[in-house]
Amino acid sequence: MRSLRRSWPFHLMVLPALLFLIVFNYVPMAGIAMAFMDYKPWLGFSKSAWIGLDHFHALFDREDSIQVIWNTFIIAVLKIVFNLAVPFTFAILLNEVRKRFLNRTIQTLVYLPHFLSWVILGGILVNFLSTDGGFVNRMLAQVGLGPVFFLGDGNWFRFTVVVSEVWKEFGYSTIVFLAALAGINPALYEAAEVDGASRWKQTKYITIPSLMPIAIVVGTLSLGNILNAGFDQIFNLYNSLVLDKGDIIDTFVYRTAIQEGDFGFATAVGLFKSVISMILIVISYRLAYRWANYRVF
Repeated sequence: MRSLRRSWPFHLMVLPALLFLIVFNYVPMAGIAMAFMDYKPWLGFSKSAWIGLDHFHALFDREDSIQVIWNTFIIAVLKIVFNLAVPFTFAILLNEVRKRFLNRTIQTLVYLPHFLSWVILGGILVNFLSTDGGFVNRMLAQVGLGPVFFLGDGNWFRFTVVVSEVWKEFGYSTIVFLAALAGINPALYEAAEVDGASRWKQTKYITIPSLMPIAIVVGTLSLGNILNAGFDQIFNLYNSLVLDKGDIIDTFVYRTAIQEGDFGFATAVGLFKSVISMILIVISYRLAYRWANYRVF
């Protein structure tokens, strides 16, 4: 109580955020009951029939839902790999830029896309990648290549989604690795230079090994997002032509619930994703602690 009397203003500051969390994150969890019901909005929770695990059986029986899970896994894994490799490499290259003004200018330019909404970027990409006069296809035509239907062909759609996600986020993700680079002892480079090590050898034997612990942490923690392929991005870019390769769990849940009105089945799919994600997050935290001695809590 003595401690509480001293710190009550800080608890009061946290109270609005706590209330926000309860109202918008915990109260809606009551809707999980729909996953076990033949839920009808006009009947409500009290009169809708309980059907047990029927929706979960349907989840693994329907071909479209299995394809959606597979699409989500492929796109998410590709994003995780490239969103780790590209910032890692870019941070090392940027660290070699000695002119401070140029370094800061490049950082600012690559950070900017992160702050743009996918609603805006989606419209830009649709225009840029259009087969009807889009900038990219005009450039391809200049070198004698036929038009590519980036947003209408399933395989190209996956490629477009991954590349555009990496382009948008790699600058912001680089911050973590730049912070790790700033923590490397300059004496290591000075000693290596005295011993005759070239810039490449300094990078190979000092910079990269120093970045590996934080790279392991980022990589293991990202395992929890292996079923999060990016609803905002996919929703603003996909169409009926690419559903077989581009539909993910989140967009599938949206269509099933909002457009088709099958709230029970959509809730079951969302619950399945949440449970798997929670398990992966716990595993990733344990791996991060074991491999990099990193603890979240």
